[in-house]
Amino acid sequence: MDQATDDVRQAIAGELELMDPRVRASRERAGLLLDPEFVEVGASGRRWTYEALLAELPDHPGSSPGAPRYEPSEISGVRLAPGLVHLTFEATLGERRTRHSSIWRKGDGDAGWRMYYHQATRVPDEVE
Repeated sequence: MDQATDDVRQAIAGELELMDPRVRASRERAGLLLDPEFVEVGASGRRWTYEALLAELPDHPGSSPGAPRYEPSEISGVRLAPGLVHLTFEATLGERRTRHSSIWRKGDGDAGWRMYYHQATRVPDEVE
């Protein structure tokens, strides 16, 4: 496996881990997967920062073990540069379908791969 493929594989693993309700419910675990400079534009249009998202993530949909969870599909990625990966995918949470784009960057030292930017867009019911 070449380095670009391995980088994409690691970013996808991190993305999937962030969808796990146990990770979403843990500020410590989620904090290890989000870059300190993290920014998200959510499907609601709200802008999230690292601290704001970590503070509210346990109460967000998909964060409770007994509730519906995010189900990703068509996840793919490309290495933009060494230490920088762009992922795209669709996800459903119950009846809600969204399209996602995220940028992952490799931290210094032992920091590993962390989500640097995330964009979610809700897909209207009438769109295939």
